[in-house]
Formats: sequence, C-alpha cells, structure tokens
Amino acid sequence: MIRRLRFLLNLSRAHGIARRYFFTNGYDGALTMLGLNMGFYTAGNVPTHTAISACMGAAIALCISGLTSAYISESEERKKELVELENALVADLGDTEYGKASKWVPIWIALVNGLAPFLVSLFIISPLWMDQLGLPLPLPPLESAIVSALLAIFFLGLLLGKVTGSFWLWTGLRALLIAVLTCLIILTLKL
Repeated sequence: MIRRLRFLLNLSRAHGIARRYFFTNGYDGALTMLGLNMGFYTAGNVPTHTAISACMGAAIALCISGLTSAYISESEERKKELVELENALVADLGDTEYGKASKWVPIWIALVNGLAPFLVSLFIISPLWMDQLGLPLPLPPLESAIVSALLAIFFLGLLLGKVTGSFWLWTGLRALLIAVLTCLIILTLKL
C-alpha cells in the first residue's frame, strides 16, 4: 500500500506539494495555538479546561479546513490536468496509472494538509492535558503550552531547512523569531 502510494506520488510529482502543505498548515496550527495560549496567558486566570476546549475547537476547525480545502482544490486541479492531457493525447486515461493518481493524490494531500495542524496542535496543548491529569510540569500549564508552541515552530523551521537544503539552523531560528514577534505583539496589545 505504501509502495503504491509512493509510486502514485512520484508519477504525479506531488511530493513537493504535500511537503509544502505539511509545513504551511503545521506552521498555521502552531501559530494559532501560540496565539490562543498567549491570549489566555494575557487574560489571566483562565481555567485549564477552558483553554483545552478552545484549543481543541481551533485544532478541529484547522483540521477540517485543511482536509476540505486541499481536497477540493487538488481534486479540481488534477481533473483539469487529466482532461488537458487526455485532450492532447486524444485518449481516455481514467483507467491508467496516471488517471488513478489523479484520484488518489488529492486524498493524500488533503490528509497531510488537515492532519499537520491537528497533530502539531495536539503536541502544543499536551501540557494542558498533563496539568489536568495532575502530572508535574516545569512551568505553569499555559507557559508550558507556549514553550511547546515555540519549540514546534522552531522544529518545523528546522525540518523545512533540511528538506529544502537551506541552512537548517537559520530556517529554524527565522521561524522562531516570527513566533517570538507574534508573542510580543500580543503582549503589547494587551498593555
């Protein structure tokens, strides 16, 4: 199954698209969770269960948005490409490997696009759940979630740098700098 999916991704040249969606939506999820937790932090005295509920609501919305937007746009783009190729070749390609890739690749890309922000969000809010379970944290729960968001953003930047062949540390630090600036803007607006 995995070998087959890899073949279809190679045939359709969709690896780069999936990678960009993973980074872009993972980053969106991380920055959204950072913003939510910074908002709760600046509001003060927000119960942990309230923060968890709000963050989970946002994570689910990001997931569904990612799944549906990527599926709709990618499936329409793949249909268009298939029709154009069929017109150029004057042949029906629906039962070919390329035709099958045109149907399966949008599903794969939609999964990547939807699951990236959801999984990153779950990682970021894990300190809030740990607090609810009574597990010890090095910092209070919201601060721990904020640190988790900063770490997730830094590691997403590192990953992007490694995959693209850029200087991975600079890419990670640049992503982290944007996250820190986001925190500062939120804190400034609170003042």
